Amino acid sequence: MIVQLIEENIETKKLVKKIRKGVWKAIEEYGIVQDGDKVMVCLSGGKDSYTMLDLLLFVQSTKKVDFEIIAVNLDQKQPGFPEHVLPEYLEKKGVPFKILEKNTYKIVTEKIPEGKTMCSLCSRLRRGTLYEYAREIGANKIALGHHKDDVVETFLLNIFFNGKIETMPPIFKTDDGKLKVIRPLIYCDEKWIQEYAELAEFPIIPCNLCGSQEQLQRKKIKEMLADWEKEYPKRKDIMFKSLSKIHPTHMMDKELMNFLSL
Repeated sequence: MIVQLIEENIETKKLVKKIRKGVWKAIEEYGIVQDGDKVMVCLSGGKDSYTMLDLLLFVQSTKKVDFEIIAVNLDQKQPGFPEHVLPEYLEKKGVPFKILEKNTYKIVTEKIPEGKTMCSLCSRLRRGTLYEYAREIGANKIALGHHKDDVVETFLLNIFFNGKIETMPPIFKTDDGKLKVIRPLIYCDEKWIQEYAELAEFPIIPCNLCGSQEQLQRKKIKEMLADWEKEYPKRKDIMFKSLSKIHPTHMMDKELMNFLSL
């Protein structure tokens, strides 16, 4: 589908070139994928994870990096979840996959009062299950679909609501040191991914947990960033760039700098 559209439309060609360039940049600068990797691609059914899988398959097809892909979805047993969609899509694409089943929906909805944010607990439960399966199949990397907007939003969320300077790195090791979590879309704008997903006609599956909560702090941050962009274009890109230009001696963290010795 994408290949045909590239041949037919100049604007589509520009978009695809731009988003692929972003993934290659992450590979070259951070070693996102390397020869010999077995990458477990976490597929939720949303635009980000579909796009991530599609782009990793493209990288694999170039033969420039020799790595293995297995797509994994965690069926959280949400009411009305269309269980057939992902298996049919992945079989059609010829991608090795596994559907894990765990009723985290029941756990989250029982533990979290109605109207409260479910993301934290849902994320912990999902992460634990996926990490365990990655170890079971011998994967050394777990790919997540976070993009540039997620990185900037998380940075601001931590400043405004958690009182710390922290965001999503392109790659990091799990606490036990046995797995690396990678974010291939780290240099890709969300609007690129949205356009790419629409062109590719991915069978998007909506989330009935976090996706249905309208008052999330992240949504407020997203709205704030959108307002800033209107008045001061490129603010998001400048903030994103600042995350790779940190001067520890000009911060206030006593763990980074022994101020008493000065």
